Amino acid sequence: MKKIFADVIQFRGTHYDFGFHQGNLIKDSILVHNRERQWKVRKPLFKINHDETQQVFKKLAPSIWEEFLGLQDALGWSMERVLLEFGGYRVNIIRSGCSIYVGDGYMIRNYDYHPKTYDGRFVFYQPSDGGYATSGFTQKITGRSDGLNEKGLSMGYTFMNRRRPGDGFICHMIGRLILELCASAEEAVDLLKEIPHRGSFSYVLYDANSELPYILETSPRRVEVRQGLSCTNHFHILTDENRRVLDDSKKRMQAMEDNRVDELSGEQAFRLLNDTDKGVFSKLYGSWAGTIHTSAYFPKEMAAWVALGGNQEPTKIDFSKWLKGEDLSIERVEGLVDTDIPFVNMEKADWYQKL
Repeated sequence: MKKIFADVIQFRGTHYDFGFHQGNLIKDSILVHNRERQWKVRKPLFKINHDETQQVFKKLAPSIWEEFLGLQDALGWSMERVLLEFGGYRVNIIRSGCSIYVGDGYMIRNYDYHPKTYDGRFVFYQPSDGGYATSGFTQKITGRSDGLNEKGLSMGYTFMNRRRPGDGFICHMIGRLILELCASAEEAVDLLKEIPHRGSFSYVLYDANSELPYILETSPRRVEVRQGLSCTNHFHILTDENRRVLDDSKKRMQAMEDNRVDELSGEQAFRLLNDTDKGVFSKLYGSWAGTIHTSAYFPKEMAAWVALGGNQEPTKIDFSKWLKGEDLSIERVEGLVDTDIPFVNMEKADWYQKL
């Protein structure tokens, strides 16, 4: 078992200042050095078009472009390198897993991916220059893999396939845009219909007023809307976009649906996803689909529970207090993961080895 951690970061201020602050935090960090080693082996299968990317962000979310400028100044990098690492537009996506379960008043999500990609950061950010305050796990520093905003909108996504990618935003930047720009699940539906999508993902949207969550099935070619309570890694409407092998995805979906005979409490649902013997938690870390964290969001209570690894008691976070200006005392979440693969935020990792 490997002891891992995620730093808890809290910031209030402009996007430029937030970017500068983050740049100072990661400057000369093992996270950045690991990514430098990564690009010596893994050549990007995409192009960074500075002008096009700037134009897209300036139209949709100009404040996030200011965050890139802050990162650039703190790190002393070219904007092309900032966009390569953190831009979230036109980036290639590798396979992953993930499971999401929604019940009465909560959304719970298993984030299944590869340890060498993990930021190990849970961020609270309250912008002073536009956009909603957000809390959630980061991906590629500027993106969000899941989270909850000040309006009570929660979001998580699940991977479908990486066939035929298009020009557009990748999943974790889309997660950031949803949380920062949208006040409700309905607004997020409209956003996801408007923006270009690089890859094929489902986005689960659940807010304080939702009876049922929206599940947006998105690809570079189509976006479809449905409602449901569970989501894994296969489309229900865009079935022609599915991968050929879906056994694991359907198995995790069935494990969640089998527990809907009785309505589960938030605690019971958290155990369903986080306990390693319930059929949802995954240990497929070497296959880019092992569960790294379990997160739960409660839109009405404005609260979050987070745990790293399986069979863990969640760390419970009162987002409502933070929104009122009370900084949290927690600085780090710790957990245990059953893998020998290095985590990029805490130990040397390269891509010369298969794992």
